[in-house]
Amino acid sequence: MPLWLDLTVRVVAVVVGFLVLPLLVGQAEHKVMAHMQGRLGPMYAGAYHGWAQLVADGVKFVQKEDVTPKDADRGVFRLAPIVALFPYLLILLVIPLGPGSLVAQPLDVGLFFVLAVLGVGVLAVLMSAWASGNKYSLLGGLRGGAQLLGYELPLVLAAASVAMAAGTLSLPGIVEAWKPWWLLWQAPAAIIFFVAGLAEIRRPPFDMPIADSELVFGYMTEYTGLRFAFFLLAEYVGIIVIAALTTVLFLGGWHGPLSDQLGWLWTLVKIFALSFVIIWLRVSYPRLREDQLQRLCWLVLVPLALAQLILTAAVKLAM
Repeated sequence: MPLWLDLTVRVVAVVVGFLVLPLLVGQAEHKVMAHMQGRLGPMYAGAYHGWAQLVADGVKFVQKEDVTPKDADRGVFRLAPIVALFPYLLILLVIPLGPGSLVAQPLDVGLFFVLAVLGVGVLAVLMSAWASGNKYSLLGGLRGGAQLLGYELPLVLAAASVAMAAGTLSLPGIVEAWKPWWLLWQAPAAIIFFVAGLAEIRRPPFDMPIADSELVFGYMTEYTGLRFAFFLLAEYVGIIVIAALTTVLFLGGWHGPLSDQLGWLWTLVKIFALSFVIIWLRVSYPRLREDQLQRLCWLVLVPLALAQLILTAAVKLAM
């Protein structure tokens, strides 16, 4: 296959996954929350089990008027939803789906690239908050900035632990070096990474930047129509990205029975299982207060991540 055709196929496959997988997670969230909380609405759109609920939501967003506030910085205001969405597309390019060539772009420093691009999300929050010209948006943006900058530290430390254990920054290399006993050895790092990842994508119970009971809808208050839908799409893509990174770094990625033939399936199963856990946490736990959120980061996750990093270094030296 010519190089240009190979690259085209890989990019198109990633874009299709970028558009389809978040929609599946969004539909699953409607159904899981409907069952767990006894919600009737999501079960009636469509002839069977509310299958058309996501379609109805899409039509609703398309029909809504695209409003830009009079006092908003129009250029920044309109660019922020794209900045929120685009980094996740770049991250999906380097996440391996299976062994061999089932990755769009294998990088020797793939983990470094992922962590660097993931940090761009804070720019979208601050851009939308400042450009909206709304005090509630600004308060939500400041909360979001403090949260994202804080939780990046335990996220990076936890990822550094598994990278040190594998001896590489390549995501396929980390999966290939993974051993089943890492499920115990790297379990604290996995939990820290997963929790910090939830805070990075601002999912409940880490949704203080958009606390509707206090800030209307935080930094997204002034957004309507498709621009608001882009922020929601970014949230669901973020779920896929955090679940995929946790799978690749800590759960063995494509490892499983018949991994040479069904490795891609094992990766997807693990991703959707973690996505279900993320939805479950939204239904089960109340929103953390700002002081609780920061205390969890700096007094719990960061010390545990540092202890795990020391443990990993000690085990590597002893081996």
